[in-house]
Amino acid sequence: MPKINVYLPDELAEAVKAAGVPVSAVCQRALEQAVRRVTAIRETVLGDLDDAALAARLPNFTARVRTVLRLSAERAAAESAPAVGTGHLLAGLLAEGGNLALHVLRAIDVEPDRLAQDLARQSPAEPAVSDDATRRFSAPAAAALELTVTEATALGHNYVGCEHLLLGLIAEPDGAGGQVLRAAGAELRLTRRAVSAALAGYVHLRAQTPPPASAEAALAAALAPLLERIERLEARSQ
Repeated sequence: MPKINVYLPDELAEAVKAAGVPVSAVCQRALEQAVRRVTAIRETVLGDLDDAALAARLPNFTARVRTVLRLSAERAAAESAPAVGTGHLLAGLLAEGGNLALHVLRAIDVEPDRLAQDLARQSPAEPAVSDDATRRFSAPAAAALELTVTEATALGHNYVGCEHLLLGLIAEPDGAGGQVLRAAGAELRLTRRAVSAALAGYVHLRAQTPPPASAEAALAAALAPLLERIERLEARSQ
């Protein structure tokens, strides 16, 4: 049986050892799940992007992410683009309008409206994954979605949300979406910290207070103190 080395931070390695976690079994299961999700992403075509098909094909993707994918596909179709690119994915993320990724961007001082303007000025074609006549995700977009799954797995989440998609787009080096995000100041490590802080703040808020009138209000309240905290983190990392 082939062997794959898994590298862990020192603290996590000590914790795993102390807890007696069956590393091989856990890694095998996580990799099996990741492979299934990545394969489903690569096989997805524009014609599959209705909610029922997406929910069946990508069961770990949240409803908001599925909405983003549909909006991305619609934008690509409207432009007669040969593939759904990372720019379309970012445009879909911005157009969805109420997701956690947008709050995270504002917390790190990146305005979604500015991103939309920058994206409108930069729309290079991206190569498709295959040469067939069916419109699929571009090669960079497929890579970004694979990185999205990786980010969710690395954070220990059993779902794939818009915040993970934001990280996947930033991490992907070649597509227009990541280029626009990084040029606007969305650095991967800082944004990853902001996502973790936002999720921790949201969980704490829900545990400590009655639910507000909407999820949007909950996210806004949870993210209000994040900018100052993230700026301190950034200052310490410089």
